[in-house]
Amino acid sequence: MTPTETLRHLLKQNTCHIMPCCFDALSAKLIAQEGYALTFMSGFAASASRIGAPDLGLMSYAEVLDQVRNITDATTIPLIGDGDTGYGNAMNVRRTVAGFAKAGAAAIMIEDQLAPKRCGHTPGKAVVSRDEAFDRVRAAVDERDALRAQGSDILILARTDARHEHGLGEAIERAAKFAELGADILFVEAPRSEQEMREVCTSLPGPKMANIVEGGETPDLPNAILHDIGYSIAAYPLSLMAAAMQAMVTTLRAMRDDERPAQMDFADLRARIGFDDYYATSERYRSSQR
Repeated sequence: MTPTETLRHLLKQNTCHIMPCCFDALSAKLIAQEGYALTFMSGFAASASRIGAPDLGLMSYAEVLDQVRNITDATTIPLIGDGDTGYGNAMNVRRTVAGFAKAGAAAIMIEDQLAPKRCGHTPGKAVVSRDEAFDRVRAAVDERDALRAQGSDILILARTDARHEHGLGEAIERAAKFAELGADILFVEAPRSEQEMREVCTSLPGPKMANIVEGGETPDLPNAILHDIGYSIAAYPLSLMAAAMQAMVTTLRAMRDDERPAQMDFADLRARIGFDDYYATSERYRSSQR
């Protein structure tokens, strides 16, 4: 199956898939090696790792697309790419969807924030009007359908951040319209209690995604409860980035004191990056064995 077909199959299963989010090719490879069925390219983490800057709309479409391409080249599990606001008007949204599909993403997230967008759990975010939000999703769905007619495939994850500024009712109404327009997966960002999460899932059709940011506004609930609530995917956008940053800071501080903290064995590190596979394959080509 293609990554999109695999994702479609996963969404039909009666479970809530734990989805660690990647930020580059290596983190995506590690997620796949540990047996996870899918991943998401976190805009927050990708911005931090690629340009060393916060997720405040600073990365360009070309930079994001390049990051998506690097990740899909490195792993075969389905990748959901963060398409932000689509990088412009409805026609830009269509181009963004087409670009992500060509880059190998199984799905793309399009949201209703006012550009420049912000991380969903940080201050200052606002959303566009209903009409503009609906046009973004309509354009994304139209491009998805056009791509299918040409033999390509991608799913649309439609996100609303309206809870922050306009309340849960407005967020649910927007998401319901996204589903009516044809979105494949719905994402109401930052519900603030388990009861709000249950209201989201009972009010909306189809697969829903929860976004669990440690220390964020949405409760960090066990997977069994998220499944009972009605979520199909539980995304953890910052877990790997936070762990990697903590490990690097710890190591840097230890090195300053001439200490050597515990770390991954060099042989395991080489194997996970792909050295062993490279050498095994290169045995077929005498000129490549140097």
